This record gives sequence, structure tokens and C-alpha cells, in this order.
Amino acid sequence: MKNISKYFFASLLAVGAVACTDLDELNESPNDPRVVPSNMIMGGAQKWTVDNVYDVWFSGRQCTSYAQQIGQRNYTEEDRYQVRESVNNNYFKYMYLGLANFQNVITLNSDPATAPANSLYGDNDNQIAAARIMKVWLFDIITDTWGAVPYFEALKLVSDNVIYLKYDNQKEIYADLIKELTEAAAQIKEDEDAFVSGDNIFGGDASKWKKFANSLKCRLAIHLSKVDPNWKTYIAEALADGVMESNDDAAYYKYSSAGTEYCKFYEGFYVDGRNDLTILKPFVDILKGQPDTLNGKSHPWPGVVDPRLKIFTTPNGAGEYCGIPVGAPTGIQADFAASAPNWYKTQPYILTKEYAVPLMTYAELLFILCEYNNFDSNYYMDGIDASIDYWSGLSGIAISDLDKQAYIEAVSTNVDAEACAIQKYIDLYSNGTEAWTEIRRTGYPEQLVRPGEIVGELNGNMIKFSPLSDSKGDIISRVKYPVVESTLNGEAFTEAVKNLQDGTNNYYSKMYWDVRKSSYEHPSNL
Repeated sequence: MKNISKYFFASLLAVGAVACTDLDELNESPNDPRVVPSNMIMGGAQKWTVDNVYDVWFSGRQCTSYAQQIGQRNYTEEDRYQVRESVNNNYFKYMYLGLANFQNVITLNSDPATAPANSLYGDNDNQIAAARIMKVWLFDIITDTWGAVPYFEALKLVSDNVIYLKYDNQKEIYADLIKELTEAAAQIKEDEDAFVSGDNIFGGDASKWKKFANSLKCRLAIHLSKVDPNWKTYIAEALADGVMESNDDAAYYKYSSAGTEYCKFYEGFYVDGRNDLTILKPFVDILKGQPDTLNGKSHPWPGVVDPRLKIFTTPNGAGEYCGIPVGAPTGIQADFAASAPNWYKTQPYILTKEYAVPLMTYAELLFILCEYNNFDSNYYMDGIDASIDYWSGLSGIAISDLDKQAYIEAVSTNVDAEACAIQKYIDLYSNGTEAWTEIRRTGYPEQLVRPGEIVGELNGNMIKFSPLSDSKGDIISRVKYPVVESTLNGEAFTEAVKNLQDGTNNYYSKMYWDVRKSSYEHPSNL
């Protein structure tokens, strides 16, 4: 893996097509390889992308916080929607670097001059298809984070010397993402390897890449369910072509416990020596069946404890499962932290070296199909069953069949939009980008705390969720565009900002697929 990482960073220098960055000159090192095999680029691109999407910054201090699953114990600025500009600039860049390297895999397997040599590392068409699928997965995260972004011209910096990239609207981006997945799935030859090595998601299994493409198409379709009347057609097409069939087909990146190839959450705690993050109270209360009495909110399954609780977190010093409030001011939050679990001392599964980062689970697909089939109870219960088995199997923390069935029965008395959304939200633990998307799309869970609501009581005082940026009273709808874009790509940046609500670069302009008029509205599907 160290050699793969070396080759990967060499390829970054070769194809570093980052949105709105002018790469006029590159220093060439005689010690770096000039020809990098496509399978090594794919392996490096996967790791680079997962490292930067699921780390203690973009994930830990941003997306899982927006989803109110994980938050900060001391410094709560990001939890209260004050994103560090340097961090925002970096991750916008890092994700486009990931895209550039997936594109490099496509180029190496498409160019007649390089395709024959790279066919040694997997079927050319299969490699291209897998890279296209990963580009879609990553572009979806990018657009659902910032909104309109450079898309159609995003990777033309190297190929066509396009420097100033226009921002494309989400409706057009989503349409092309659906098209890309359809074509990629059709391109796959299931009787050939995708990669002989270097693929740490599916081990080169072309059939699983095909199922992932079609399952991901279902995810994008459900995102569009409030705005695109063709969303059911997209899912029907995916089902006809073949989707995930069990937890064996789940898409995840499993880190290694050997050497330094460990999970970035582990690194943030045990290598960097930080104890900044822990589980948040709204999420723990949902798992414990605890109503939000501070804000007068009910719970759909009061008193029902989720068996996944012991997988997702650890107890505090008193042996109790608790979470820290979300959005309390810095200084006050530290007072609450005394009752929250100290993950640095009591390590949960998410902080293990070899944590398997979920790109998409089979359970998520089942919850999508539950909604697609008018909230069918069979898909719903199968989804919970698959989720419990998935988390238990990967973590090695046993959940008995008796406990599992008792829980499924307890939460299946009324299968509706709320029940399906909450169970999907639970399964999406640590997948903060997708959990945040579903909150914005559905308005569930209602049990999450909105800005201005009470997060906890301290010394007789009610502490409220106090955002540091205007959010219009809701969980933020987007992240602001990085300021560096205004200087490096000023004309396109200015035009993109004009199209946002109030014509300002803000946190509250809604995504194309988010049609809610208020925090607690739950729009119906088309």
C-alpha cells in the first residue's frame, strides 16, 4: 500500500485537474515513476477519496455534525455552522483531485496507446466503468454539499486547457449522473475482472460494481423523488438490471490494522492524540427511545432501545449511554462533556484501525425500495434486519437473533414515511453526507434539534442551539462556496452566487431536490 500511495501522489502531479486552479508549471522528480498502472491509480484514488470524505474534519466536524450523529466536545464552531475557510478550500480541492484520478483510470483504459498495457490489470471496459461509478459517487457528495458546482468542464483543465470552469445547476448535474450510472452498468462485463488488484472496495468483482452502479442509481433517484416525475422509472430500470442482493454486495472501504493504513478517525484520536469528538445526544436519544422532553417532541418508539447502540458508541464512566448536546456554545459544551462517553479511553467500533467506511449499504437500498413501494413493511423490516446484521458482522459485536427480532417487531407497528426515514438515518451512521441529505429531503427525524431549540440544561439554565451563521432556523441546507473560488474563478463564482437565495453565498439556500418550506415539513413524493 505504501507503493500504491507513492504512485498515487505521482499521478496527482501528472493529472492534478482541480477546479479553478491554474497549473502552469510542474516540477518533475527523477525519483517518481512516469508511467503508473491504472490499478494502482484506482487503489490510490479510492484511499485518497475515502480518507478525505470520512475523516475527523469533513466528516467529523462537518457532515456527521450536520446530521447530529457526531459532534465536538470542546470547540463547537463547526457544529454551529462556522466552517473554517482553509478547511472548506482544502476539501473542495481534495475532492476534485479524487475525481481527476478516477478520470485518469478512464483515460489510461480508453487511449489506444495505453489501453493494451493496462488491460493486464483488468478488463479495460470494466476499469472504465468502475471509475465512472466512483466519479458519480463523489460528484454526488460534492453537489449535495455545495450545490451548483463545476461539473461538465470540471476535468477539462488538463485535456482542453479550460481554466475558468462554469458552475452547472443541480438539475443538469443529476440528469448526467443518472446517465453515467446507466451507461457504466451497461459497459460492465461480469465474466471479466474489473481489477486484478488495487480495488479495495469490491476486490475487482465486476458483478458487484454493476450492482453498486444500479443501487447508487436508486439513491440518486430517491433524492429526486420530490422534483422529478421520472424517479420511479430510474429505480425500475436499476432493478431490472440488477442491484445489491445482500450485505455481501455492500460497498465499503475497509482499512487495514497493519502499518499506517488505518482509518482516519483512528488517526485523529490515537495518532494525533485528540479527543475532540463524541456521539451526539439527539442520535443517542433516538437509539434509546428517549423523547425530547426539553422541546416537547415525541418519539415514534418510546422506551425501545436499539441493539446497534452498543456498536455505535460506548458507555460513559457511570456505565450509561449518553450523548453530548449539539450546538452549545464553546466553553459551555465542555461542561456537558463530563457526562458524555470519552471515546479516547473507551474506543467504539468507528475508531478502530480497520473500520469499514460505508459508501452504500444493502440496508439503505432496502429502505429506498420501501419508499419506492409506498412504504412497504417487508422491505422496511428486511432493511432493519440487514442493517443490524451488517453492523454486527463488521464490528464483531454480537446481537442475538432474539434481540434483533424483538426490536424489529417493536418498531414495525406503523410503517410510514417517518419510520422509514428514521431507520435509514440510523443505518447511515458515520455516512454523514448521505444522512444530512436525507434530513434535508424528508424533514426527518423530527427529533433532531433545530437552531434556537433547547439542547440541554446547565445549572438551571436552558441552553439553546446557537448557530454562528444565519441558517433561517433550520439545519443548514448547504456549505458556502470556498472564498478562494472568488479570486481564482471569479466570474463563474459570481454567477453561481447570484443564483442562490438572496444572491449571497450563504448556508440556507436549498438544494434542487429540497422543496421543504419549513424545518418540519415532509413533502410527498411525486
